Amino acid sequence: MKTAILYESWHHGNTKKLCDAIKKEYDVILLNVKEDDITLEEYDLIGIASGIAYSKFYKEIEQVAKEKMPEGKNVFLMYTCGKPGQDFAKSIKSTLASKKCNVLGTYCCKGYDTYGPLKLIGGINKENPTEDEIQGAVRFYSEMISKL
Repeated sequence: MKTAILYESWHHGNTKKLCDAIKKEYDVILLNVKEDDITLEEYDLIGIASGIAYSKFYKEIEQVAKEKMPEGKNVFLMYTCGKPGQDFAKSIKSTLASKKCNVLGTYCCKGYDTYGPLKLIGGINKENPTEDEIQGAVRFYSEMISKL
């Protein structure tokens, strides 16, 4: 099974830590939406991983999903955010539904956040993602591949 994780992690690299941990344990291809040529047809499983801005996945990764996600793919979602609690994946899930993709699951954990006024106080969640949260992403990926 061929897997790619499409990611965007520019603020503090929180989400990239999750992707790198999965790559260390499994044979996956990491595709940075800002740096790599994105072609997804050849993959059996596609992860979409992002930080959160304005209560949804980063704008560029949302755009790439709209433009380049092939129809009918198996997909999983991962994100890091300053304050988990609500479903920040709603918008991208809607895009994936329009492409008839099968979303197998979503993983979320806290990430170091200095966005906007949080910068004035030095940010929140400085220790996140923790090693447990990073390993949680690896376990999550293992669950995703076991579904196929």
